Amino acid sequence: MGTFKLAGTSMKGLFSKPATKMYPVVVPEYFERTAGHIENVDMKSCILCGLCARKCPTGCLVVDKGAETWSIDPFGCITCGSCVRACPKDCLVMQRTHTEPATDKRRITVKKPELTPEEKAAKAAAEAEKAARIAAAKAAAAKKKAEPAS
Repeated sequence: MGTFKLAGTSMKGLFSKPATKMYPVVVPEYFERTAGHIENVDMKSCILCGLCARKCPTGCLVVDKGAETWSIDPFGCITCGSCVRACPKDCLVMQRTHTEPATDKRRITVKKPELTPEEKAAKAAAEAEKAARIAAAKAAAAKKKAEPAS
């Protein structure tokens, strides 16, 4: 009786689909809430506030406002998602793919891109408008303070 059971199992294994997938050839489909790795997908809108670095429990994120860079140690990240939730501009995204294997532990650094001339002009105009509003508010406050109380 055992021989027939073994033969049936062997035949079933020969003619059915394999239970495993050929990993490098067939890319796995990750589930919706899979914790993979953190990416700064929109560095252009990043304001380099550093909230992500402050919320990171392992300290693997570093934001350098002077050099306009954002860097992460992918092997120090525990993929908790605290930095993604803390980002006010939604620049960070938790990708569903896992960190690629590497032979050395190095930081991934992303530099903020240079502004185009149109973007520079728009930024200068916005700063000039902000300075004008501040000056007007200070002048109104000084005028209000200088008037005698009636």
